[in-house]
Amino acid sequence: MESFFAFFRRHKIISGILILILLFVGYLGYRSIGPWRFYRADLIKSPATTGMKPEMLRVGVAKRDITPDLSLYDKFIDKNGNNKYEPAKGDYFEDTNGNGKVDAVWIAGFGNTRPAQGVHDPLWARAIAFENNGVRVVMVSLDSIGMFHEKIIGIRKMLDPALKIDHLMVSCLHDHEAPDTMGIWSVGLEKPYYRFDQKYMDFVQKAVVDAATDAVNNLQPAEAQLAEVPVGPDGFMDDSRKPLVYDNIIRCARFMKAGTNDTIGTMVVWGNHPETLGGDNPLLTSDFSHYWREGVENGVKEPNGAPGLGGMCLYFQGMVGGLMTQLHTTVIDRNTGQEYREDTFEKAQALGENLAIETLKGLRSDKVIKMTGSEVAVAAKSIFVRPKPLFSFAGFIGLVHPGWYWGKAKSEVDAFRIGDIEMLTVPGELYPEIAEGGIETPAGQDFAISPVEVPPLRSQMQGKITMIMGLANDEIGYIIPKSQWDTKRPYAYGRDKDPQYGEENSFGPEAAPAIHAGALAVLKELHQTLGK
Repeated sequence: MESFFAFFRRHKIISGILILILLFVGYLGYRSIGPWRFYRADLIKSPATTGMKPEMLRVGVAKRDITPDLSLYDKFIDKNGNNKYEPAKGDYFEDTNGNGKVDAVWIAGFGNTRPAQGVHDPLWARAIAFENNGVRVVMVSLDSIGMFHEKIIGIRKMLDPALKIDHLMVSCLHDHEAPDTMGIWSVGLEKPYYRFDQKYMDFVQKAVVDAATDAVNNLQPAEAQLAEVPVGPDGFMDDSRKPLVYDNIIRCARFMKAGTNDTIGTMVVWGNHPETLGGDNPLLTSDFSHYWREGVENGVKEPNGAPGLGGMCLYFQGMVGGLMTQLHTTVIDRNTGQEYREDTFEKAQALGENLAIETLKGLRSDKVIKMTGSEVAVAAKSIFVRPKPLFSFAGFIGLVHPGWYWGKAKSEVDAFRIGDIEMLTVPGELYPEIAEGGIETPAGQDFAISPVEVPPLRSQMQGKITMIMGLANDEIGYIIPKSQWDTKRPYAYGRDKDPQYGEENSFGPEAAPAIHAGALAVLKELHQTLGK
C-alpha cells in the first residue's frame, strides 16, 4: 500500500491544493477565535461580598480629548463641494506621506464617503469613578459612534491593577459626526483604497484608560442630588418607527463635594441620536451633546437662560432604538421662537441648550431628591447572542465583532447600584418598549408570537432613580422586540412597498430576547447580593 507521504510526493498538485485548504481552514479557525476567547465578565461585588459596610460615597471625574489631529492626515480636495468623497467626480486626496494610500478620518454614519474636513468642537472621553464599601467602579462616556466588545475588554486589560478598579463600563453616544471606531464606514471600494484607522482606535483606547485613571485619582467624599426631568417628545425627538414609545425623561444625578454646593460632576441619561447635522456635515462634533454639557457646566446665556452648575457634565446615551432622532423634529429657539427643522448647527445648539435649561431647572426644583444611600455594588454578566447569518459570518472571519462561539457572539450586560441610583447597561440601541412597555404584535410580523421581552426592564429595577444606558460595552445595533421583527411580506402596519427601517442594522431577531433575559438575570443577581 502506498504510504501517505509517497502519495503526496507523487500527486504534488493535489497535495498543494490540500495544504492550501488546510492553511485556509486554519486561518479561518484562528480568526473565529477572537482576541479574548476565554474572557468572561461574570462579576458580583457589593458590601455582602467585601464584608465592608458603606460609609461616605467617594466620586471622581476626569476627561480626555479624543479629537483626531487632522494635520496628520491627507488633505481632501472636494471638487464639487458636496462634502463627499467621489473620485468619479474628480475628488482626490493629496498623499502627504507618500504611502500611496488614503489616510483620512472617516465620519461614521450616512454612508462611507464622508472625510472629516475640520473640527467644530472637541470630542471627549469623560469618566466618573465611584467607590464605597470596598467596591470601585468607573463609567466612561465616549463621543463616538460605538465600540465592539473586544475593544472594551482590551481597555480593561490595559488598566493598571494598582488602580483596583473592580469594573469598567464604557458607553458610546452613537455620535454620527465622529470618526469611525467600528470599521463599518472606513471601507473604500475604489482606488486608492482607504481603510480603518487603527491608530485612532489605539489613541481612543488609551484616552479611556487615562481618563479612568485620573477619575480614580480624583476620588473624594461626595453627596448627591437626583432628578427626573420630562422633556418632549415635541421639540426634542421623534420616534420614526411604530409603535411610538418614548422614554422622554432625563434622569439626572449631581454629585457635590461633601458639605458644600460645589459640583464634582453631573450625570444625565436620555435617549436620542446625536445626528442633528445629518449626512452633509464635514466637521467633527459631538452634536447637541456639546451644547447640553456646556450649558450644564457653564450656564446658558440670557435671555431665558440659566446659570451653570460647574463641575463636569457626563451624558450617557439612553435608548435610541426605534429610531429616536431629531432629524424629523422641529426645534424651537428659546428666545426668538424660530423653528429649526433643517440639519444645521443652529438646530443642534437650540436642542442642546433647551436640554441644558430643563436639566438645570430640574436639579434646582423643589422636587429634587437628596440621595441618602451610599452603597456601591456591581453585577456584570457575559451573554451570548445568536446573530443573523451575515453578521455571524462577519464575526467568524474576524471582520466585524470578531469572535465566533458556535454560531453566537459574546456580549455583556451590567447592573450597578450607586446609593439610591440603579443602573442597567445594554450593548446596543434598545427599543424603548423593551424597557418601558408597549411591545406590540402587529399583523404582518415575521414571527407569529406574543411579546417575548416581558416584563419591561425598568419595572424590574429598584432605587429612587433608574438609569438605562445604551451602547454600553458593545454595539450590536438595534435591539428589536422579536414580535415586531419585520422583513418579509406582508409587512406590518399596512406598509405595501417596504418594511420599516431597523432590521438591516440589527444583529437579528434573537438579540432582544437574549439581552432581555441577560438583563433580568444580572438585575436579580444585583438585588440578591444587596438583599433587596
